[in-house]
Amino acid sequence: MADEHQSTLADMCIAKGMRMTEQRRVIAWVIEQASDEHPDVEELYRRAVAIDAKISISTVYRTVKLFEDAGMIERHDFRDGRSRYEAVPDEHHDHLIDLRSGKVIEFRNEEIEALQEFIAKRLGYKLVDHRLELYGVPLDPAKDKKADG
Repeated sequence: MADEHQSTLADMCIAKGMRMTEQRRVIAWVIEQASDEHPDVEELYRRAVAIDAKISISTVYRTVKLFEDAGMIERHDFRDGRSRYEAVPDEHHDHLIDLRSGKVIEFRNEEIEALQEFIAKRLGYKLVDHRLELYGVPLDPAKDKKADG
C-alpha cells in the first residue's frame, strides 16, 4: 500500500498484535482522515471503496467493531439514528450537535470540566470519565438557511 494510507490506527493495530490487512489499513486511514466529521459506517464505506473497490460494507462493519472493541475508536449516537465514529482523541473534548444540519462541533471548556469534577466530588465520587453532548439549533436564522442550502 502507498504510504499515504498509513495511519496511527494501523500502527496501533500492529502494536496490539492484530493482523493488518490491506483493507483494514485503508479503513483505518479513512477513519482518521474523517474523524472530525464523525462519519457513520456507510460514509466510511463510500470513502474506503473509492480507494479500494474490493472493500465490502461487511468488511467495514467488522473492522469498525474490531477497532471499537480494541478501544481505538469511539462510537457516538447523536440522536440521528446512526452510529458515528471518531478515532479516540489525544485530548478530551465534548460535542455540540446542530439538530438541523447534523453538524458536529467539537469543543473543550475548562469551566464545564471543573463543574463536572465539582459535582462528582460533592456527590461523593471521583470522576473517571464522562461524555457531554449538547444539542441545539442555530440562534441566527441566516446561519440556519446556509445549513439548508
